[in-house]
Amino acid sequence: MTERTVFQRVSQKHILRVGPQANVREAAGIMTRAGCGSVLVMEAPDTLIGIVTERDLMTRVLAKGMDPDHTTVREIMTPNPLCVPPETPVADAVVIMLERGFRHLPIVSRGNKILGVFSVRDALPREIGNAMSQTEFNEQVNDALG
Repeated sequence: MTERTVFQRVSQKHILRVGPQANVREAAGIMTRAGCGSVLVMEAPDTLIGIVTERDLMTRVLAKGMDPDHTTVREIMTPNPLCVPPETPVADAVVIMLERGFRHLPIVSRGNKILGVFSVRDALPREIGNAMSQTEFNEQVNDALG
């Protein structure tokens, strides 16, 4: 059975976006209404400059007591997020997320068109298991190599 790609597994193909000057409350509202855990920060015309996630809202805003009405997404976003092409296998994407400690990967075409955002929630249990095995193997190799 052929492994699915990140683009095939994306549950929501619509793309949530805000401009860099949007405030944090606006971004949180957009994410909440869409039931999505991230929003892309875009500059005109269609340039990806960052991503804001639920975790960013918690650790960079709430935990620090920042005012969501007076804090822009530019101030708290993860700039220049790692992106993957649509043909990336799901297990490879999950390995990237496990090794780098994040849960969302923008999917970008060769022409730099944003196609969606792959979330760890989009992965199947089998693919998560394969990725975990690969991650454990990578850690063992790194330990052996010193």
